[in-house]
Amino acid sequence: MGSAWKNQWSVGNAIIDSEHRNLLGMAYNIESMIKTESLSAIAHELEQFEYWLCDHFENEEEIARAVDFDFTNNGLAHQNLLEEFHRMTDELMSYGNMLPGSTAKRYSHFLDEWLVVHILKEDMLMKPMLQAHAYDFIPDHKTKSEAPLKARTWNERFR
Repeated sequence: MGSAWKNQWSVGNAIIDSEHRNLLGMAYNIESMIKTESLSAIAHELEQFEYWLCDHFENEEEIARAVDFDFTNNGLAHQNLLEEFHRMTDELMSYGNMLPGSTAKRYSHFLDEWLVVHILKEDMLMKPMLQAHAYDFIPDHKTKSEAPLKARTWNERFR
């Protein structure tokens, strides 16, 4: 995989950038696990990834709407990602503990490439509107400590 966060991937919002970094880190962790661990151990990681992915989608949409960004295309892309994620997760889990190398490679490529491509093609379209606000901008009706609009690391959920 190897897609460590790059500053040029910033969309201009602390919450969205933090969540993108965390999702990429989780995807890297899952890729490592696919190569070395049993699928039963991976199932929990996939569940957590989906939780954080959905949380991110909600936050991103709320922030986009607050800056008057038309989120229609991003929303469709999110829906397509979730459908593909579910399809591939079902396929992955159907192998029991014997995962073909081609499947592992394809799944890892999907997680990594989709996230990076989505950030660069879809989410970057929000950047000009987001940069018109402070980097730590959150919608007015939320407080900075109120969930789910809160920059946090994915490990914080399990402490």
